[in-house]
Amino acid sequence: METDFAFYDYSCTAADLPNGTDVRGNVVLCTAPNSPMVTGPSGAYSIAKQNVLGGGGAGLIFVQPTTDIISFTDCGGIIPCVLVDIDTGKQILNYINAVSSPKVKIDPTRSITGKETLAPKVASFSSRGPSPDYYDFIKPDIAAPGANILAAKGNSYEIKSGTSMAAPHVSGIVALLKVLHPNWSPAALKSAILTTASITDERGMPILAEGWPRKIADPFDYGSGHINPNRAADPGLIYDMDPRDYNKFLGCTTIKTPMSCNGTLFPGYYLNLPSISVPDLRDPITISRTVTNVGEVDAVYHAAIQSPPGVKMDVEPSVLVFSSATKVITFQVKLSPMWRMQGDYTFGSLTWHNEQKTVRIPIATRMTIHDFYADVA
Repeated sequence: METDFAFYDYSCTAADLPNGTDVRGNVVLCTAPNSPMVTGPSGAYSIAKQNVLGGGGAGLIFVQPTTDIISFTDCGGIIPCVLVDIDTGKQILNYINAVSSPKVKIDPTRSITGKETLAPKVASFSSRGPSPDYYDFIKPDIAAPGANILAAKGNSYEIKSGTSMAAPHVSGIVALLKVLHPNWSPAALKSAILTTASITDERGMPILAEGWPRKIADPFDYGSGHINPNRAADPGLIYDMDPRDYNKFLGCTTIKTPMSCNGTLFPGYYLNLPSISVPDLRDPITISRTVTNVGEVDAVYHAAIQSPPGVKMDVEPSVLVFSSATKVITFQVKLSPMWRMQGDYTFGSLTWHNEQKTVRIPIATRMTIHDFYADVA
């Protein structure tokens, strides 16, 4: 099917394309606003769709930055609607300007699956960090499949997206790990999942985070990375912790017994978590972590340090030697700000590795000078 083209070099808002403008028989090309402060892609798309439908348009091509708002392309089956990125939109515009009577060919949709697609990606609707309540923890913890999942509903199935889809993936993996390692604590299970997560896709490309615009993901997008159940089954090292350790941070809110809690609060980054987040780095600070060898008895791990930009990071010792007599080792991470400034979060990592295993934890730091500060410049 072919039809004529009507081009509007703007967002097709009510001002650009008033409802009722005669575009009958034409496919309309509209563009997203240049600034997300005006209207996000989904809002701009809805406005453009309404105005094109109101004018009797035969279809809508919406140009927007590369992002995953594909779920907003439903035009109710009345007219065909498609999203294209800016590069494709530019090619369409060049075609319109090059011919006297541009045409649009409309074909049935098709799905592209497998290695031709870029995956995994962090969905635009996925929750982001830092945590407003516990900013000395890196949140989220982990990323898992949660977009366009074939899910059970009643006696049938439907495609759904959200945390309600990602959480069952993680829960199922935890259950399988518990069968493999029945004596592991919840902290050990969590550590195995987090320290073996992937931060690249199967091609070795960095995982991307959808949004406005798309960017390379960081720990506030995916925590430790994308969950990898096969690697989690045999992590090599774990960051274990007694549940009572949380009482020192949470002020006796988890286990309310006099024997297990002294009411002393301290920063969360001192907990033996498989991550480090220091939101107020002003002076050099040394943080301890303890790892337990759950892999080969005689194993040697070397430290690979990726310092957060603006921070000098040292690890002591830089080599961990395990044996039948030494299964648990404590090491220190020293973080030193390189400048005095009121900064934003920067990210790094610490990876313990040998020829068989890599055990990685993310690190987030924010250099500060003032207690109360808002960056409004």
